[in-house]
Amino acid sequence: MWQARDVGYLSDKSVPAAGTGVRLSGLRLRGLPVWLLPTGLTLLVTLAGLDSAQPWRDELATWSAATRPVTDLLRLTGTIDAAAAPYYLLVHAWTAVAGDSVAALRLPSALAMAAAAGLTATLGRRLWDARVGTLAGLLFAVLPSTSRYGQEARPYALATALAVGSTLLLVDALHRPAPRRWAGYAVTTAALGLTHLVALTLLAAHAVAVLTAAPRTASPGATTPPAAPEPPDRPPTPGTAAPGTADPASPAPDPSPATGGGIRAGEGRRRFRRRVVWGWAFALVPVFTAVAPLALRARGQRARQLDWVDAARPGDLAALPGGVVQSGVVGGLLIGLAALGTVRTGRRALLPASCVLLPVLLLFLAGSVVPLWVPRYLVFVVPFGCLLAGAALRTVRAPGALAVVALAALLGLPDQAALRRTHEWPRSATVDYQGAAQIVADGRRPGDAVVYSPRESWLFLDLGLRYHLGERIPRDVLAVADPRRRGDLWATECDRPTACLAGVDRIWLVVAGRSDDPLTAVPGAKGDALRTGWTVTRVWPRPGLTVALLTADGRAR
Repeated sequence: MWQARDVGYLSDKSVPAAGTGVRLSGLRLRGLPVWLLPTGLTLLVTLAGLDSAQPWRDELATWSAATRPVTDLLRLTGTIDAAAAPYYLLVHAWTAVAGDSVAALRLPSALAMAAAAGLTATLGRRLWDARVGTLAGLLFAVLPSTSRYGQEARPYALATALAVGSTLLLVDALHRPAPRRWAGYAVTTAALGLTHLVALTLLAAHAVAVLTAAPRTASPGATTPPAAPEPPDRPPTPGTAAPGTADPASPAPDPSPATGGGIRAGEGRRRFRRRVVWGWAFALVPVFTAVAPLALRARGQRARQLDWVDAARPGDLAALPGGVVQSGVVGGLLIGLAALGTVRTGRRALLPASCVLLPVLLLFLAGSVVPLWVPRYLVFVVPFGCLLAGAALRTVRAPGALAVVALAALLGLPDQAALRRTHEWPRSATVDYQGAAQIVADGRRPGDAVVYSPRESWLFLDLGLRYHLGERIPRDVLAVADPRRRGDLWATECDRPTACLAGVDRIWLVVAGRSDDPLTAVPGAKGDALRTGWTVTRVWPRPGLTVALLTADGRAR
């Protein structure tokens, strides 16, 4: 007789029987879904101080794109940020209903992170049990990265939720292959690619899962009920067996080679593998059909989009856990627990370990050739690391396991507090757009103008002031084509600044960085024009920038 074993990615024990719930600290909470505690905790954490940090430059780009008419938004993505076009359209629809306040812009990300925590817990239950799922979801909830990207108006939180959701649907499809399950997987994976192209590196891990999948077997005397037979008036659907035949995707006792069952079982495994390989292949067709045009458009914009990114170096891998988790010490703790969970659980760790390692490896290899290595692009692998960490704590008594989760929360508290002050990295690199806008709002007069330096910069000085001032912003005297008209994130400035500045009595000059003499910080013809006709009346240094009031020489101040 063959020895009974667990094959595939679902054991019989991983699906709780009806009426069971989560057991923590010796208390079984009957009827409590495994996703509820992680989802609720994540929602509390991400909503705490949701609008404390002012929008940083990437969020200002989201706001600028999403608040344009759809035709202007699509024209923008034809120039830059094509990869974010689906996300911008989503935020455009959201802000039309909820407005563009800081909290409104970030709320979808907070909800997405809460969903990611719940899906992580559910996936942990499918791969191991409810205990692993709950611990993984709770650990994910308290990580600084969960708050950081759950409080940012960018697509990373949504991509994280879709990455876990796609993997969960794959596990379901491998357990019982059927067209509707592959269809759900295809839709979710396509949404993942449209949200975050880099997250499609997860397909490498999914390929490993598909190629190593096998039908599950049950031990003698197992009590798992068989799948319900198809009604006799219709043919069996894929993933089910015709009456009188064995379903290779369903748990079944191991047959005996002595009666020829070994041959039949071998053929059943081959049929099962063909079924899942072809099902997965067909599911990828709509995924690539939907994502390919976006990827091609984004590829043409890469040189401009990522001109600030350096080639990946080996040292970047060592810094990755801290960069992704937003805390070096918490990232180290997570990677240690994940490694322990991988070693302790063996084959069951194959899928989540692949979901961590393969995207990292693929992006690193690509980033060593072209500029693509940005740690936050890999935030979608964090839930899978939490699953491995939860597996490491599986045999630890509940108080000890919860103490580890609490330790991760305590170690991350300084970073949790810091990211609610600023989203810049390092945290000391704050750019106080709001403070600069308040200075201008308090001192502006009718007829005032505003000038920015530098203009073609990722700091988006003009977008920062415009977001906080709205219609109260002084006239952008040097802009001959604003970003919306240009179909870009930057304005086109007058090529003859002296003529464009003529007749202006007062200018609010906003320059990047701290400067005691802001006029000297303005280069080129723009700086020459300002230094020739205007004098600095007052300077206000703010974190990351400087505001100065200039008055025309010989005119009233």
